[in-house]
Amino acid sequence: MDSRRDPVRIVIVDDEQLVRMALRLVIDGEPDLSVVAEAADGDAAITVVSEHRPDVVLMDVRMPGRDGLSTTRELLARPAPPRVLMLTTFDSDDLVLGALHAGALGFVLKDTPPPRILDAVRTVADGNPVLSPAATARVIAAATSPRSSHARGSSREAARKQLSALTERELQTARAIADGLGNPEIAQRLHISIATVKAHTGNLFAKLAVENRVQIALLVRDAEE
Repeated sequence: MDSRRDPVRIVIVDDEQLVRMALRLVIDGEPDLSVVAEAADGDAAITVVSEHRPDVVLMDVRMPGRDGLSTTRELLARPAPPRVLMLTTFDSDDLVLGALHAGALGFVLKDTPPPRILDAVRTVADGNPVLSPAATARVIAAATSPRSSHARGSSREAARKQLSALTERELQTARAIADGLGNPEIAQRLHISIATVKAHTGNLFAKLAVENRVQIALLVRDAEE
């Protein structure tokens, strides 16, 4: 837990009341986190976020009416936007890919264990991207489907040029991320500490000019096609 003076202010956006209730129960049990409002759809989310100015929005990907992607785009286009953590069951991988481009900082599956959801909220609140290994694997699978093969072929050389700037250890870390591994699994595979994995990952963000782990993974897949 960090040493924040004030709790992270959170808005939950999901069309299922039981999901909102469960998330609020888990989050409000933490002294450094606080749910300040809820919304059942994208239009209500815009209103609630404007009123409460949260630090983080937990955003469902698919909802009736305005979906999570459209809502995320609008929120992040505003001055001083909140950080957005997407919640998904992966009904629609295309929406998730679109939200990455819209600027969402993280993705977690709705059935992720509560402690990991809390960790994801804290990570996103600090401005750092987070993706569960399952989320990473599914998004990569969607992005590397046959329909995008032409685009991947045209970007292969560009991806290889970007990766050529990496050290051997950084490249190994990037490949492990592309396999959908989290930091503990990467540390075990490479026989290094988790702190070293985090250092390598930070270097990857800087050298590759990316904002999240999925973008690292996609570069690796493009380069190795």
